[in-house]
Amino acid sequence: MLPELPFTLKLLADFPGAAPALEDGRTLEENAVKKAAAAAAFSGCWALADDTGLAVDALAGEPGVRSARYAGEGCCAADNNARLLRELAGVPDSRRTARFICVIALVSPAGAVSVVRGVLEGRIAAAPRGKNGFGYDPLFEVEGTGLTFAELPAAEKNKRSHRAKALSAVLPELLRLAGPAR
Repeated sequence: MLPELPFTLKLLADFPGAAPALEDGRTLEENAVKKAAAAAAFSGCWALADDTGLAVDALAGEPGVRSARYAGEGCCAADNNARLLRELAGVPDSRRTARFICVIALVSPAGAVSVVRGVLEGRIAAAPRGKNGFGYDPLFEVEGTGLTFAELPAAEKNKRSHRAKALSAVLPELLRLAGPAR
């Protein structure tokens, strides 16, 4: 989802012995920074990490930072979606507003931190629709489209997603780190 950059991006898996950081923060920002800081400290390189969640207004922002574990530890996407629909049973369409939030942290090996956020507004549908997605995508109706995220083609999702917005926001910092164009 990033344009061609004047440097090579590597995955955490490219650094033998690196372990993913435990995502136990109270906010998406805390988790993103924790993951990027651990990767930067281990690799000695700048590191980029994200954390993403779904915030539903009628549920006071839940599932939020617990989006992946909303139905409990070891749950799957179907379990999370089922719980979300149970929690919203009887809630009228007008109160089912929600947003996907992606927070990206960029951390230097010395510990300098930059954080950006991307948000995609929408609402929670009454039932799952679509096959192009994962997680809450079949329930998240994208504002202004009448379609769930799982009904949108991948190219369209990559243009308008919360992650695309966050990546767009961090891109100038990545290009600044690359130095002047050659």
